[in-house]
Amino acid sequence: MADDERRVEGREKVSGRTKYAADMRRPDALWAAFAASPHPHARIRSIDVAAARSMPGVRAVLTGADIGLRRLGRQIMDWPVLAVDTVRFIGDRVAAVAAETREAAEAAAGAIGVHYDVLPAVLDAAAALRPGAPVLHPDFAEYEYPVYANRPRPERAHPNIQGALLRAKGTADLAPVFARAHRVFEHRFETPRTHAGYIEPRATLVWIDAAGIVHVHSPNKSPFELRTQMARTLGLGPEQIVVECTAIGGDFGGKGLTLDEYGCYFLARASGRPVRYVQTYAEELRAGPTRHQATLTLRTAVDADGTFLAHHSTVVYDGGAYAGGKPVPHLLPGFGYGTVPYRVPDVRLEMCAVYTNTLPAAHVRGPAETQTFFAWEQHVDAIAAALGIDPLELRLRNVIADGDTALNGDVVRRPMGRDVLTALRAELDALPATRAGRGRGISLICSHTGGGKTSVRMRLEPGGTIAVILGVADQGAGTFTLVQRLAAAALDVPRERIAVRQAGTGELPYDPGAGASRITHIVGRAVQAAAEAFRRRLDERSGDAPVDVTVTYESDPAGSQRVPDYTFAAYAIGVAVDAETGTIAVTDAVLVADVGPIINPLAHRGQIDGGFACGLGVALMEERPLDESGKPVAQSLGDYKIPTIRDVPALRTVYVPAVPGNGPLGAKMVGELSNAGVAPAIANAVYAAAGVRLPTLPLRAEDVWRALQHARGE
Repeated sequence: MADDERRVEGREKVSGRTKYAADMRRPDALWAAFAASPHPHARIRSIDVAAARSMPGVRAVLTGADIGLRRLGRQIMDWPVLAVDTVRFIGDRVAAVAAETREAAEAAAGAIGVHYDVLPAVLDAAAALRPGAPVLHPDFAEYEYPVYANRPRPERAHPNIQGALLRAKGTADLAPVFARAHRVFEHRFETPRTHAGYIEPRATLVWIDAAGIVHVHSPNKSPFELRTQMARTLGLGPEQIVVECTAIGGDFGGKGLTLDEYGCYFLARASGRPVRYVQTYAEELRAGPTRHQATLTLRTAVDADGTFLAHHSTVVYDGGAYAGGKPVPHLLPGFGYGTVPYRVPDVRLEMCAVYTNTLPAAHVRGPAETQTFFAWEQHVDAIAAALGIDPLELRLRNVIADGDTALNGDVVRRPMGRDVLTALRAELDALPATRAGRGRGISLICSHTGGGKTSVRMRLEPGGTIAVILGVADQGAGTFTLVQRLAAAALDVPRERIAVRQAGTGELPYDPGAGASRITHIVGRAVQAAAEAFRRRLDERSGDAPVDVTVTYESDPAGSQRVPDYTFAAYAIGVAVDAETGTIAVTDAVLVADVGPIINPLAHRGQIDGGFACGLGVALMEERPLDESGKPVAQSLGDYKIPTIRDVPALRTVYVPAVPGNGPLGAKMVGELSNAGVAPAIANAVYAAAGVRLPTLPLRAEDVWRALQHARGE
């Protein structure tokens, strides 16, 4: 590997010197363990902790009654640190233990006796929305919801709705448009819960110093947000909490929410000693946050040429027992429907997330895009098949153009969808032609570059090293290497002179955390601005005056109207389908993308290849089903399948020349670009190969076999 392809932190990681959260130590630290509910919905009648407190090595045992009703949440605070009167999913925590050893803590947690009155459980979103369904959060109006502190909260059509969003553009009444259309197509799709797939389970270390400052070591990729949330829940000032983000052993969108810090704080306060917790992977899969299960119903009116005239979608997300894991104020997975890459004049989008007695849902890589594109890109293919139009040609007729608006009404600036599709047409010739048992499918996707506000500090160190200090975590995407390259280029110095370091929350102003495909954009621009200020300070320096600058970059200052950049990509994927077993084998794959200038080629390719592997897992194997009691079926990685190297075929990637983006040097996003288009392309390829369409993820062999049997009348 050439020197210029080395990651800043790479040597530390491959040598084993990198410290992850589970590696963090403090003298005299205790181990934490938690007792959790075996019921999906129940009233807590009593908790007996006497046996646990009397066990050797136990130093603290706490229940919800001991700490009070303390709720946590990123936007709405509906999730109790320890349940006080009601548990709402299997795995809901009811007590916390701190002991001298992990074994002692776990034994004590197991000795806690809880008596429950079991309540009716609601295990799916459709049941939760029925008239007369049990209301799972009767105190919803009392939950702290900071974004609505000084304005009315949104109305809810049903008391089990967490949040809802209606987006419309064009004609208010779609009925006449549908009535005069040449054809109207309606399809329904379902996507499952999935895990983010990181190998490092959650862990934390919490300690309180002599001045009362709470120190938190955590793999949470949004440490400033964690500090804010903890301050609200614990009743402390943000200045009383310092969060140090440890190295993150994988994220894939799943490390924006961590829960263990809260329980560990109360145990540390009660015991007077540091407390650490390292979750097992079984615990992670039993109760860790999940991607939203979704049901999507799409209805589109078209003319005789296949031009889209109007569209109406209803999307119901299963939000699980609590909405506290969601970072967006409307309590949905995100704005996935804003990124559909087609021009539709008249649109109505109705979306909601629903409380159920299941795993709480949070964000995973491409939090709404996986569900959205699986549905949309099969919907488009089905329309093309019914009209006898080539699927790629139908997309070209409807792809969004410069000056058009996205489905959510956003103006799209200089979109590259047509260029990507044109390039994909040339690449299709390299895939095997469709024949019995073999087929190829395509998908078109897009995602916009995220924005926000962040700060970078740049300081001249003794010996001539230039320290670049960030508030953002490197969650595996290569952020520190990106920063080193940009700083070296802006200052015209060798990369070796740039030392990149992440600061704790006590050292820099606020940073929103890694996510939303925004890091290259906002951190990169902040680094460039800091380099300019650093150069000026060097020129102005007299004598031994220090050279130390902190610069803030904000993409959307108050009153601004930033037009987001959209990055487009298209897949063509070939499959072979075994008619006797229904087995799907992915044989070929090509991705065409417009990505703008590439600052770090190795990390850039890693993001694309990793996204493809992630999408492959979602398409063919990943799900977190529940049994009839609401208990997660997958209890280990032996049960929860993720792709291995044997499952991932070679991916050929083609870049098309792109217009510059909002990022440094004109860069665009890539982090969430490549995963959401895999599943629909494979589903479309299965239809081409076998003539059956699967509306539900994952695409199981048994479902293909049953569909083939049904098609044959067997």
